[in-house]
Amino acid sequence: MMDIKLIASDMDDTLLNSKVTISERNAKAIKSALAAGKIFLIATGRMYVSACPYAQRLGLDVPLVTYNGALVKGSATGEIFYEHKMNLETANEVLAYCKEKGYYVQLYVGDSILIKEENACSKMYTKISGIQTTAIGDALYHTDEAPYKILVMTSAEEFADVWEQFSTQFKGKLDVTSSKDNFLELMEPGINKWEAVKSVAASYGVKPEEIMCIGDSNNDISMIKNAGIGVAVANAKDNVKEHARIVTASNNDDGVALVIESILMPQAKEE
Repeated sequence: MMDIKLIASDMDDTLLNSKVTISERNAKAIKSALAAGKIFLIATGRMYVSACPYAQRLGLDVPLVTYNGALVKGSATGEIFYEHKMNLETANEVLAYCKEKGYYVQLYVGDSILIKEENACSKMYTKISGIQTTAIGDALYHTDEAPYKILVMTSAEEFADVWEQFSTQFKGKLDVTSSKDNFLELMEPGINKWEAVKSVAASYGVKPEEIMCIGDSNNDISMIKNAGIGVAVANAKDNVKEHARIVTASNNDDGVALVIESILMPQAKEE
């Protein structure tokens, strides 16, 4: 087995339990990995300001992969490694489409989440992310600054249909993925967690086959299927598990810790 040098984990429903915290066992396993000379990355659909406190709690001084890979920025230094925002014209077309259809939409510009008005969706998002949204009324539907991503929330029943609409309507202009059952994530084409993780790994001289990636949702598939070892947590969607080499325990049962401990154990014995 190739020696794993870099571990990249998704946050929500993977590294974080359902209380949206990092368990003691997960934190301990990550610290053991760091002590063993491994690199640990967080790769999330969340915005940088929402992911950063978790990285700091773990004492990580690494580039954070945020907005599904649209912004990679140092957790301790704040240095931007790279960013790839959505095409401005496409973003405005998407906003006009959401307005016409009456969809709930969140626009990620700079470190802000812009929405039309506070509602149950925005309150739920704030509860999960710890980030307050900014309501700007109809001004939401035109932006002069390119966003990192656009998030559309739907009901579970409409989800597949709305996904299909965006995929068809904006074919070639957007990549559509999801991070939760009703969160549609709209990204610039070619922007995904794997491309970002691979690029960070290369900056450390780490090859793709020396990377382990852990996740649960559609926006994790790119990294799970391309990494040397792709891992899905037990609570992952079935279509995500299909791409994984290993299925570990769930996010509430320290799945991240278990898989990190498993790669550290044999290596410790070999040494």
